[in-house]
Amino acid sequence: MLSSSTSSQGASAPSSLTQKTGVSLKPSYYNEILNNRPELGFFEIHAENYLSQGGPARHFLQHIRAHYAVTIHGVGLSIGGETPLDTAHLKRVAQLVHDVQPAIFSEHLAWSTHDNAFMNDLLPVAYDQATLNRVCEHIDQLQSTLKRQVLIENPSTYFEFQHSDRSETDFIREMIKRTGCGLLLDINNIEVSCFNHGGNPYEYINACSAETVGQFHLAGHTLDNNPIVPLKIDSHDQPICHNVWDLYQHALTTIGDRPTLIERDGNLPALTELLAEAQYADTLRAIARREKRDEYVL
Repeated sequence: MLSSSTSSQGASAPSSLTQKTGVSLKPSYYNEILNNRPELGFFEIHAENYLSQGGPARHFLQHIRAHYAVTIHGVGLSIGGETPLDTAHLKRVAQLVHDVQPAIFSEHLAWSTHDNAFMNDLLPVAYDQATLNRVCEHIDQLQSTLKRQVLIENPSTYFEFQHSDRSETDFIREMIKRTGCGLLLDINNIEVSCFNHGGNPYEYINACSAETVGQFHLAGHTLDNNPIVPLKIDSHDQPICHNVWDLYQHALTTIGDRPTLIERDGNLPALTELLAEAQYADTLRAIARREKRDEYVL
């Protein structure tokens, strides 16, 4: 059984997470995974796809969980929403966490609810005091319910609020300090948001507190070549591009090695393609670890 908590540095995570990269678990891969047992660190699931107590998804998850570590990534709690957390939904997520005992549980710095409506989007928050207070209350409630530290993912955004009074990294730093949560640093989200807002993605990574980062996410994006305002879209349906790989190497150098996930949610390729990306990430991680050891020798 995995530990029911995880430190922000992933110290309590299974060695498979710290040594080998994971990939998103998708139904089209279930049988191949069980038949071939690919060499991977872990699989990550979206919580909302596995909340049922029965059915094929939970059946296959149970069998895959017997052979691999699992991390759970929530997409529907609406941590940044103005309304209180949906306690019924939170209870179902807590039951899933209890059943699966994931190495890491994470959610998004975003909102997707308004009144009684749920939108299938992860929408950005304003970076101001009122929002910080609300987000921290929700994270405190989440961590209290799950009885573990959670990681909160930096968002991919396409617009900014004029009344924001601090930077995204400052907001995240204050959020972590107040709640004790950790940071899931999504490298692709940094590339997308900095491109869309004219920011420097390397400076963004430099502004993150290394000791709070518990996991990296890597994914592909698409470019909307709008002639007026071109945007990068966090689509998760393309291979990881060179810009994101370069940023990942920078993060490994400045922050250190962390459990890493290859995210793919659409236009799913053969599993071997995701395995190849995971192996490339493992190569970069091994180089970073070796260089860090060499620093100590010097």
